[in-house]
Parts: sequence; structure tokens; C-alpha cells
Amino acid sequence: MRAVRVHAYHEPARVDEVPEPRIEGPLDVLVRLGGAGVCRTDLHILEGQWAEKSGVSLPYVIGHENAGWVHEVGSAVEHLRPGDPVILHPLVTCGLCAACRRGDDCHCEAQRFPGIDSDGGYAELVRTTARSVVRLGPDVEPADVAPLADAGLTAYHAVRKAVPLLPPGTTAVVIGVGGLGHIGIQCLHALTAARVVALDRSEESLALARSLGVTETVRVDGAESKAVLELTDGKGAEVVFDFVAETGTPPVGLALTRRHGSYFVIGYGGMVEVPAIELISREIAVVGNLVGSYTDLVELMALAEAGTVRLTTKRFPLDEALDALAELDAGRIHGRAVLVP
Repeated sequence: MRAVRVHAYHEPARVDEVPEPRIEGPLDVLVRLGGAGVCRTDLHILEGQWAEKSGVSLPYVIGHENAGWVHEVGSAVEHLRPGDPVILHPLVTCGLCAACRRGDDCHCEAQRFPGIDSDGGYAELVRTTARSVVRLGPDVEPADVAPLADAGLTAYHAVRKAVPLLPPGTTAVVIGVGGLGHIGIQCLHALTAARVVALDRSEESLALARSLGVTETVRVDGAESKAVLELTDGKGAEVVFDFVAETGTPPVGLALTRRHGSYFVIGYGGMVEVPAIELISREIAVVGNLVGSYTDLVELMALAEAGTVRLTTKRFPLDEALDALAELDAGRIHGRAVLVP
């Protein structure tokens, strides 16, 4: 089968012919890919940022936002059948550790992360387990929802955590109306009554935010902090969601967080530096956000199937994966890119 593999860090990936994965355990599930989301994490992998964290042996197949159809199942899998449309929770988890038993499976002690530390979904087939599979409704096209497996799940997880902090009358600032941010905006509208203010350097991205119901958008041009403070009577926002967290956004996000507010870090690649006296004197919280749990994904798919959360996507054939990555790196993808084998 064809697959996109990393052969060396700081070099482009390659489209290779590789053996198909096989069922290895009783709970294994092989999925024929209908769509694989192209994520900025894939760029960070190629840059070597995950080299020490993943411990993966090169070459390997990237791609961690995967949806498609069940192709084959292990001997103990009884609730799935070949042909079932599915989306995959990005982690393969054990179900036995304390975190899994709490429903906090994104912190599973024995987790595997296809596309990060093992072969992923930039391919025609991917292997996962029954614990990671969420069945889709019959009218859902896998390529339309694949990025919800990670980008959507991460955005939903962050917003879900912030719900108690955003009662009616509060303000949420969204930094970055890209692949994660445009999903985060929809989740905020679905789960809270907070006013949403969107920031981005691209007028096209701000237009996307307005199409999603955001009435207050601010162009990032060096004066964005003043503009947002004016919108919030000089106080800032109860919660700032930084879906970028690089290229200078952390200082902006912290400046826009009001006293006793929370700065949620969702994107990564940059540095968050804040003097301890700032944390204490303003009593602000800096909150990290990993990918969500299996339950979060089930809830998100309920919103997606109801039409409450929709993706803006651009499709590429699998053979054009390098073009998709280049367009993402150049900032020319508004929403999410999806590879379709």
C-alpha cells in the first residue's frame, strides 16, 4: 500500500510502497482510510520536535487524525463489522490503568499514539484497537470529519474544561482562527453563552470567524491588545484560548487575560514565559490542554452529526501529501487539509 513516511528529521517526508498492517491482537481493528487530517503537529514531527518524546524508529508513517471504514477485526471484537464507517480516537489505550478507569484515557499509562510514536494514517490502512473506534452515522462521510479526531477533539476538550469559567456575560478570546480555532469557536457557541472575540493576522480567517457567528474580530497587527481591552472595558477576557502558542502569541494571550482569568494553551511550538509575580498579583491560571478523551470524541461527534460543528476543509490526494504539508506550513490552509487515499 502507499504511505507517507518520515525517513529523517529536517527532511521532507516521502510517499512509499509499504506492506499492509495486519491484525496482531484480539482487539485490533484495521481501518481503510477515508480521510486523514493534516496537522501542524506533522510539521513539528518533520522539524524534529517530537524526536525525543516519541522514541519512534524511523522510517514510520505519520498521520493521527483518521476516519474511514472498518476493514478487518480481531477475534474478540464483536461490535464492529467490515464496512462500518468510523472515526478513530487518536490514542490506543489499555483500559486498565487508573487514568483509563477514571475516563481520563488521554493520560493512559500504556498509551500508543499512531502517527506520533507508531505507524499512523497517512496511508491506505491503519491499525488501531476496538477501544479507539467511534462508529459514525450512515450519512457521515469520513473525509468530512477526519480532522475532528485530533484538532476537533483538542479544541472541544479545551472548551469543555472552560465551561464553568464562562457563564453568561463573560468573554472568551480565541487567538488563531485556523484548523483548531474555527472548531473551538463552534464549540464555544454550542457549550457556552460567552461572547467570543476572535484574533487572527489573516483577514480571510477573520471572515471565516464571522461566518461562524463571531461579531467581534480583531486583526493581529501589533495593536490587537489595545483593541481587545477596549472591547472588554480594559479588563480583558475571562478565558483566552491560544490555538497558536507560537510566533509571539503567548505574550498577547497573557496580556488579554483579565485578573483571576485563565490563559488556555492549545497550540504549541513557542514558549510561555510569565514572571511569577504576574501569576500571583493577577491570580491568573495558565492551563495546558492535551487531546481529549474517548468520551469527549463521542460528544463532539454528536455535535458534528447534528450539524452544530462543521469543518472547513481542503482535500488532497494521498500522493499530494507533501503539497498539503507545504501549504499548511505557508499558511495557505484556512480550516483543515485532508488527505484522501
